[in-house]
Amino acid sequence: MKVLMLNGSAKPQGNTYRALYEVGEQLKKEGIDYEIFQIGAAPLRDCIGCGQCTEKGCVFDDDKVNEFVAKAKEADGLVFGTPVYYAHPSGRVQSFLDRVFYSSGRAFAFKPGASVAVARRGGTSASFDVMNKYFGISQMPVAGSTYWNLVHGRVPGEAELDAEGMQTMRNLAKNLAWMLKCFEAGKAAGVVLPDTERGNQTNFIR
Repeated sequence: MKVLMLNGSAKPQGNTYRALYEVGEQLKKEGIDYEIFQIGAAPLRDCIGCGQCTEKGCVFDDDKVNEFVAKAKEADGLVFGTPVYYAHPSGRVQSFLDRVFYSSGRAFAFKPGASVAVARRGGTSASFDVMNKYFGISQMPVAGSTYWNLVHGRVPGEAELDAEGMQTMRNLAKNLAWMLKCFEAGKAAGVVLPDTERGNQTNFIR
């Protein structure tokens, strides 16, 4: 089994990466592989709701969105990490995930997910709430920990000094690993996925 993690920071080795790395190394101890996908610092367009999505994902393929979609389809679980600048997830990670889920959200159904927010001080819980909404609309079970999935640090390296934050990351990994193993055992025992009902969509303005 493998977990794909998204580093929503433009800094490849900053505190968001360090938080995800802590999750990943604990996953390895639980016998689960992981990959940290770097969102990078290149220009990134917003979702414009054009409805021209393809089987590969977004119709615009001049960035890493469709590369991530391809990897996510093969992954068993996902973790999204975001830095916090103004009490919400970074604009980059939201633009990225809006396009990922708008174009390919059904591919994520029933895969466990978790989000991680990293900040100098405030805004982490609000960012955590926003990130979790991607899971709720896509039938993704959410893995929790012994605290909200938050880590504090300003300059690269400070996240390691947040002892409780690092502990929270390790416990998150243990819980995520447990969920993945339970789902795998259920599949082996013949437990089928829910029969999803579709077709009704209510518009509030007619």
